[in-house]
Amino acid sequence: MKKALILYNSKTGTTKRFALEIAEFLKKNNLDTTVASIFEFDSADIGNSEYVLLGCWTSGLMIFLQHPERVWVEFSEQLPDLGGKKIGLFTTYTIATGSMFKQMKKHVQCNPNNIAMELKSRNGELTEPIRKRLLEFLL
Repeated sequence: MKKALILYNSKTGTTKRFALEIAEFLKKNNLDTTVASIFEFDSADIGNSEYVLLGCWTSGLMIFLQHPERVWVEFSEQLPDLGGKKIGLFTTYTIATGSMFKQMKKHVQCNPNNIAMELKSRNGELTEPIRKRLLEFLL
């Protein structure tokens, strides 16, 4: 069975909710899925996973200068090279994501062109378009 690892940083619980919704969907689609906050992460889980999804909440000035929180940046920069993994990024936001994904890509330890998916949710729910994107990601 293929394995997925979902790592997230959440401030208010919305990003955690989104991570758990994604995990439930992946499990229903026959992936052995592990979910952990960046503070509970076990590095052994990366080596065993074909899919790695990294998420955090959108910080910034409401409609511009969006960026990941510093603790997520430091965590991402310490991850091993994710080459050979199918990588997805996800974020939650209040008003807009703006440059969030561009900023996240700067810190993930892989070729930015290897990031196969970007997901965003205002409220942490998995909408039908997000479910469709996840299915495409699994192909």
